[in-house]
Amino acid sequence: MSLNKVSVDDINVKGKRVLCRCDFNVPLKEGNITDENRLVAALPTIKKLIADGGKVILCSHLGKPKGEPKPELSLAPVAKRLTELLGQEVKFAADPEVVGPNAKAAVEAMKDGEVILLENTRYRAEETKNGEAFSKDLASLCDVFVNDAFGTAHRAHCSNVGVSELAETAAVGYLMQKEIDFLGNAVENPVRPFVAILGGAKVADKLNVISNLLEKCDTLIIGGGMAYTFLKAQGHEIGKSLVDDTKVEYCKEMLEKAEKLGKKLLLPVDSATITEFPNPIDAPVDVVMYDSDKMPADREGCDIGPKTAAMFADAVKSAKTVVWNGPMGVFENPTLAEGTIAVAKALADTDATTIIGGGDSAAAVNQLGFGDKMSHISTGGGASLEFLEGKELPGVAAATNK
Repeated sequence: MSLNKVSVDDINVKGKRVLCRCDFNVPLKEGNITDENRLVAALPTIKKLIADGGKVILCSHLGKPKGEPKPELSLAPVAKRLTELLGQEVKFAADPEVVGPNAKAAVEAMKDGEVILLENTRYRAEETKNGEAFSKDLASLCDVFVNDAFGTAHRAHCSNVGVSELAETAAVGYLMQKEIDFLGNAVENPVRPFVAILGGAKVADKLNVISNLLEKCDTLIIGGGMAYTFLKAQGHEIGKSLVDDTKVEYCKEMLEKAEKLGKKLLLPVDSATITEFPNPIDAPVDVVMYDSDKMPADREGCDIGPKTAAMFADAVKSAKTVVWNGPMGVFENPTLAEGTIAVAKALADTDATTIIGGGDSAAAVNQLGFGDKMSHISTGGGASLEFLEGKELPGVAAATNK
């Protein structure tokens, strides 16, 4: 997949109708937006298109209306908030069929530098199936298409892939460009040493990521719940810890693959264990060392131990590129957050390019206050994982190559 795409800086949109796909999939409570990070993240691209004199038509999905209009999933509150954030009116085109009389009339009447927002693209059943009729409707509104929604880049939908095949130019916005620059290039041609850190609960979610990153990185670090299946594959007692018995053989293969490729694969050497899920929240935590102790049958590993945290932090010190996806333990619980905090700290303290691959690790880094110390925090969950798997993302592939 070519990662060299036409961006908003390469196009001239003056007087042109620009359809811009954003990610406005924000949490709503009683019609109010409870977290507007995604709106704020979209502003640089929108402002650029306004400043260049484009007629800016915004579109996005919100939630899962499953192909029918659901008033509680309308983008009307987004238009209202964007009007405030941009300091100019964002006109809302309230059409249940998305591209209807309101949208057509509003686009027809637009002057350069004006902005309208279309209704939730998933009000149309064809959206998630990339159906031709809806792609044509969207394309009929614009001269140029700009995709700035990385969160849906792993899905081929009308509003990101179908329409880009019909528009004469399909460019990427600043958010998409940043994801390609950091995540795409980190995996395709990293500055070495390249260290990848994987955590989270299940091995099954990350099978292809583990295998792909082993080929690309110099050191692969595995923590979180998924580490216990690897530890079991090495013959360690893991008590009541999370394990996927169907993946023990796979973990053995990966350990062999690392050895064959001459890569370092680091697993926990100690774990913080509890007898049952902390109740009270500050229930005592025992550290089990794998080289000297056996984890008792009634205990469960819920975080990496202090020796592991120090070892992982040490592995990051000499790195030039670090990608991290998935927490080291049950970080939502303060007594079981030590490992995740230690890794976040190590990344905050290094001069390496540090990339957080979306999802729970992005939440952890932000909650723990290390967000501004990272080179890049990905805005995608599934899209980030598929990038790390080395898969071609339809939303990226569909953009025009330079």
